[in-house]
Amino acid sequence: MAGKLWFLVGVGAGYVLGARAGRARYEQIAAKAQGVWHDPRVQDKTEHAQQVVKDKGAAAAAVVAEKAAEAGAKVAEKVKEKVSPEETGETDPTRAPDPLTTPGAAAPGEGPTSQAGP
Repeated sequence: MAGKLWFLVGVGAGYVLGARAGRARYEQIAAKAQGVWHDPRVQDKTEHAQQVVKDKGAAAAAVVAEKAAEAGAKVAEKVKEKVSPEETGETDPTRAPDPLTTPGAAAPGEGPTSQAGP
């Protein structure tokens, strides 16, 4: 029991002394970092980097938009290939089959999911 007590006292003392020394070192590092950040050479490089990002970002956005449009066109073409007018009997693949005129199509309220009773 006494050994644990001395251990805890040692940990507490080490923490207090380390925190004081640690705070001073932290303040020293923070002051140095602020000095570097406010250096005119660092600020010039930062501004240059921001301008490069703006220029390249606009070009990248244009490329992404172009590639997305190409991908969308390819997907639409594949869908049209998979669902052709010959399979559905329709001449316009964008229209859904009319259940009243298309043989085999269920009218509203009819079909396997209907809840209509006798």
